[in-house]
Amino acid sequence: METIFAAIEQLIHYAKQRGLLAPEDAVYARNRLLAALRLTEWQPVEVKDTPLASPAPVLDAMIDWAHEQGLLETNTTTERDRWDAKLMDCVMPRPSEVIRAFYERYRRDPQEATDWFYALSQSSNYIQTARIAQNQQWKVPTIYGELDITINVAKPEKDPKEIAKMKEAPSSSYPKCVLCKENEGYEGTWSHPARSNHRVIPITLLDEQWYFQYSPYVYYNEHCIVFHAEHVPMKMERKTLERLLDFVEQFPHYFIGSNADLPIVGGSILTHDHFQGGRYPFAMEKAEIEEYIDLPSFPSLTVGIVRWPMSVIRLTGTKEDVLEAAVRLYEAWRAYSDPSVEIIASSGGVPHNTITPIARRRGDLFELDIVLRNNRTSAEHPYGIFHPHEELHHIKKENIGLIEVMGLAVLPGRLAVELETLADYLVHRTKKEDWDETMRKHWYWCEAIRSAYPDITKENVHDILRYEIGQRFVTVLEHAGVFKRDKRGRGAFRRFLSHAMEKMSSFA
Repeated sequence: METIFAAIEQLIHYAKQRGLLAPEDAVYARNRLLAALRLTEWQPVEVKDTPLASPAPVLDAMIDWAHEQGLLETNTTTERDRWDAKLMDCVMPRPSEVIRAFYERYRRDPQEATDWFYALSQSSNYIQTARIAQNQQWKVPTIYGELDITINVAKPEKDPKEIAKMKEAPSSSYPKCVLCKENEGYEGTWSHPARSNHRVIPITLLDEQWYFQYSPYVYYNEHCIVFHAEHVPMKMERKTLERLLDFVEQFPHYFIGSNADLPIVGGSILTHDHFQGGRYPFAMEKAEIEEYIDLPSFPSLTVGIVRWPMSVIRLTGTKEDVLEAAVRLYEAWRAYSDPSVEIIASSGGVPHNTITPIARRRGDLFELDIVLRNNRTSAEHPYGIFHPHEELHHIKKENIGLIEVMGLAVLPGRLAVELETLADYLVHRTKKEDWDETMRKHWYWCEAIRSAYPDITKENVHDILRYEIGQRFVTVLEHAGVFKRDKRGRGAFRRFLSHAMEKMSSFA
């Protein structure tokens, strides 16, 4: 029994060290932990004054004890996550305290406020730092700069017990989705993640209520999510661009972007309007302008085509001019068709053209990257004409969303194991008939690698695979670009820009 009391005291000690818990709240927090663990007695214990990098080991010990006492039903990851968040919530400040502390710092310096809130989100174990550390991450040099690759193994897969519980659990529409404000403090269910230790910050964009939080599985530094107060669907419109520029005016040290609002080219959640941002220099941000464009209607703007595998137009200037030019560019694109390169604006009243916009500050200037998107499908490409084609699905089949657009490949967790197997096959030159059936989707890719690298060894095979995945990701992005980077595609891109400038001049 003494072990659980020591763990409780260690968690309280950790929370005080990290600024989650005021000394005056220690007794209250201890009693909340006792109640959660269904204990009615307390035995004072001494713990070492040793800083902990993470509360995860202490929480694991407490949950192991709870399982031994029969307090857990399945001891699965989902159930342990609910206990993890519930125990952590006992030593955390209330939402109102977090909001007050954030804005006290914001009034001094926006970066100080976000630094503090990011640290709190990590210290509270809401950001799953221990799991995120399991992700495989590396950089790859390409003709478009150094791209980021990550194999996402942080999000645990459901095991059979959890899947069975999900089927047995009654359906619920509360919260409506994982982005809704009602997630704050929600204990979680078999089908909805635990959010007891979740905290969000209210912010105002265009006199509307929005909320700011960090992603529990950050893919890059300070990966934040900004979401609408209401459960309303994604919609690309003038207000969307205004909100992005408003955000970077309030938080000039962050970028922010929006997924497209259409299936295939949009993000994984289209039912709740939201943005993603953070503080990380993506390869797209570093990419140079390869061709400047003269916009007579906006002489003060710097406008150009970005040297990037997708179709990107960059606008830099005052907030007002960037907004007006972006709106007109979007309106021109939304109605634009060029059948010679398979671009059709709509079919049967269903729109196909949209954009992925990304906003940032360049000193006193505002900058907006407009990425042109189209979600048409065809008999040849049922997953999307401007989507990774089927020969790339062994690497990436999922939507190319905002994060990938900017140059970070989020690859499926299955690749972590598959790359180890492929390395063995390449080193030992394993014949196709001896390959595992599930691995044969990689066969033609590996044959190309064998041809390009005649001297593959166990010492260099992993570096080769990682490099080649990066080059494969470049092709993924090129497939997602509506104007290809060959002579024909460049000509089509210029035709659109000429059309857009005509439209813009008519508004001048």
